[in-house]
Amino acid sequence: MSEPAEIASLSFEQALAELEQIVARLESGQAPLEDSIQLYERGAALKSHCEQRLEAARLRVEKIVVGAGGAPGVEPAEFN
Repeated sequence: MSEPAEIASLSFEQALAELEQIVARLESGQAPLEDSIQLYERGAALKSHCEQRLEAARLRVEKIVVGAGGAPGVEPAEFN
């Protein structure tokens, strides 16, 4: 498993795929306690990274929708 500092370099898709693997491993109950704690910590960091990437994408889409003139052409995008 890579170090947490490397999470920032992951794309949304890469982080999400790793997070899904971690969840599957934790749900299986096969990891020893110490490994489970480390996996949980990494999963929390990956979740945060994914949330940040989604927020950045939402803001980019909103800027596109608002356009250069500053007047919205349609409602701001919501990704809830």
